[in-house]
Amino acid sequence: MTDNKYDFKDLLDIIAKLRAPGGCDWDREQTHSSIKTGLIEETYEVLEAIDKKNDTMLTEELGDVLLQVVFHSQIASEENRFNILDVTDGICRKMIYRHPHVFGDVKVSGSEEVLANWEKLKKAEKNVNCQADSLKNVPANLPALMRAEKVQKRAAQVGFDWDDISDVFAKAKEELDELKDAVREGDKDHIIEETGDLLFAAVNISRFVKTNPELALTSATEKFIDRFALMESVVLESGHKLEDLSLSEMDAIWNSIKHLKDKQDNNKKTLYN
Repeated sequence: MTDNKYDFKDLLDIIAKLRAPGGCDWDREQTHSSIKTGLIEETYEVLEAIDKKNDTMLTEELGDVLLQVVFHSQIASEENRFNILDVTDGICRKMIYRHPHVFGDVKVSGSEEVLANWEKLKKAEKNVNCQADSLKNVPANLPALMRAEKVQKRAAQVGFDWDDISDVFAKAKEELDELKDAVREGDKDHIIEETGDLLFAAVNISRFVKTNPELALTSATEKFIDRFALMESVVLESGHKLEDLSLSEMDAIWNSIKHLKDKQDNNKKTLYN
């Protein structure tokens, strides 16, 4: 046994060996396209570790993300396109360039001005000549809620935004009414369009109340799963299955669970306030 820890160079050497002749058949077969979903999955696992406040899990998942970066760099290096040093050089140069208040003589008053300067430098760096180009540059592969929020924020940078949250609520109600009309018409394409408009309006509300829509929806989904599991456990304990119950019976159990959970949450707030 040794207390010595592997470092970044060791990781580079391991991936290079796996990809080399005589290495691992599976690793040698991979391409940028074949492993691209891995980066998405590992990133979400990092977020889960952060939410769980689990350092052991976070350490492991950050390593998995780093593995993805090294793997892609190794594939490119073998094709004489770029290597890991080009990746690290590029990000170092970008961070120095976009932080002139740290690495240069630019003065800023706070984090808001830092972000404003970041966006200006980013536009100059990417040769973005108009705000529409800035909106188009938001990656299409982002989760839809995250992409919508970024597009809205960039439109707001030039003043194209609602003046007051009451206007945002009114817009959401308008979109809901239009969706109801589309459903009554039965036009599938129109229903899809109006559903999208309603979701886009919901993202606007989330943005105005300074809540990340992606995280908010994730939290709501987790809450639904927890309450559904509780409802099912209550039914199973009574000797029945969910499919044995009517919707109204399931609703009654759901509402009782919701009332109980809300009461528990309120008690916790009272305890810690």
